[in-house]
Amino acid sequence: MTSNPYPLGLRLHGRRVVVVGGGAVATRRVPALLDAGADVLLVAPELTPALRARADAGRLHWVPRRFVPEDLDGAWLVQVAVDDPIAAASVSAVAAERRIFCVRADDRTAATAWTPAVTRHGPVTVAVLGGGDPRRAMTVRDAIRDLLAVRLAPDGIAGRPDASTGTTGGRQAGRVALVGAGPGDPELITVKGWRLLTEADVVVADRLVPGLLLDELRPDVELVDASKIPYGPSRAQEEINQILVDRALAGAFVVRLKGGDPYVFGRGGEELLACAAAGVPVTVVPGVTSSIAAPAAAGIPVTHRGVAHEFTVVSGHLAPDAPASLVRWDALAGLHGTLVILMGLKNLAAITATLIAHGRSPQTPAAVVQEATTGTQRVLRSTLGEVAADLRAADLRPPAVVVVGDVVGALDG
Repeated sequence: MTSNPYPLGLRLHGRRVVVVGGGAVATRRVPALLDAGADVLLVAPELTPALRARADAGRLHWVPRRFVPEDLDGAWLVQVAVDDPIAAASVSAVAAERRIFCVRADDRTAATAWTPAVTRHGPVTVAVLGGGDPRRAMTVRDAIRDLLAVRLAPDGIAGRPDASTGTTGGRQAGRVALVGAGPGDPELITVKGWRLLTEADVVVADRLVPGLLLDELRPDVELVDASKIPYGPSRAQEEINQILVDRALAGAFVVRLKGGDPYVFGRGGEELLACAAAGVPVTVVPGVTSSIAAPAAAGIPVTHRGVAHEFTVVSGHLAPDAPASLVRWDALAGLHGTLVILMGLKNLAAITATLIAHGRSPQTPAAVVQEATTGTQRVLRSTLGEVAADLRAADLRPPAVVVVGDVVGALDG
C-alpha cells in the first residue's frame, strides 16, 4: 500500500540546498530555490548559460565537477537533476544515509521528496501534488490559478482561449509565439503570455527571463536554453531561428520567451521573419519593457510634466565610435528629454564622454538600475560626468538600465 505524501512548506532561507546537475532541469528548479533564499550549491561539470550567469553574479556556488559525498555536508535538501539513473541513485543513497530529503528528476518513485506544481499569486503560493502524476498536478494547479485570476477578468470568467481563434480548447499545433516575459518580476508577464506558456510544448528561453516562470512549466515541456550572456557564451541567432522553425514544423507549439518586449532590442523581428519564410504561423505577445519599467521601479518617471516631454531609448552595446553603431550620440546630446540606455554598462564611460563632448552638461542627473523589479534590484544615482566611475566603484553588473535626464530627481522630496 502506497502512503500519501505529507505536505510541507520548507523555510530554506540561508540553508544549504545541493543541486546535482547543470542542465535544463536544474535551470528550471534553481530559481525557486533562490527565491526562497536558499544557499544553493550547484555540482556539475558544466552549466547552461542561464545557470552560469547566476553563478557569475554570485547568486549560487558552483563546483565544476561530478558529485562526491562530501558535497552534502551541512545540506538540508538535495535535488538530483541528472538523467543518469546510476548517478542519481548514488546521490540519493548518500542522502538517505545522512537523512537528507532528496528530490529526483529521473525517478519520482525512488525519491524521498517531490516538487509540487506551483502557482504564485502575490503573497499566496499554491503547491499541488498529484499522487505521483505530474500531469494531474499541473491540471489542478492551472485550474486554481484561473480561479485566483478571475478578479482580473472584466467579465469574471477565467477562460483559456485559443491564441488564434479566441475559443477554448482545440489547441493549434505547429506554431510559434514570441512572448515578452517582462523586466524581471514573474508577475509582470501579461495574462496572455502566461497562458500561452502553460500551453507550450517547447519553450526557448533567454537568460533575462524570470526564472520562476520556468519553474511552473509542465514536466514534459522541452526547455531550450538560448541564453545570450553579454560578452560570454552565446547561441547564434541563426541557430535559435532554426530551433523555432524545426520544432514548429514537427508539430509543436513553441513559445519563444524573451526578457522585456520581443521587439525592443530583442531580435524578435528576425525570429518572426525566419518563421514566416518557413511558413510557420507566429503570434506576438508584447511584454513590459525594462526601458520604462526599470526607471519606474527606481522611482524615476521617464516623462514628467514640466521636466521632460520626450524620452529616447537606445542600445549601448556598441561604443559610440564603433563603425557598426547606428546611434547618433551627437544628436542625442542636444535633446532636453530623457535618455534611456539599454545594454550600455561596458561602454558607459565612452558614452558619457561623447554626450558631454557634444554639449550635454556633466551635471545632468543620471541613474543606473540593476536587475529592476526583482528582489536583488540595486539603484545608483549620480551625474552624467561621474556615473561611469561610480558604476565601477559600486560594482554594478548587467542586466542594468541607465537613465540620463532631469527626471532622475523629479520625484525626490
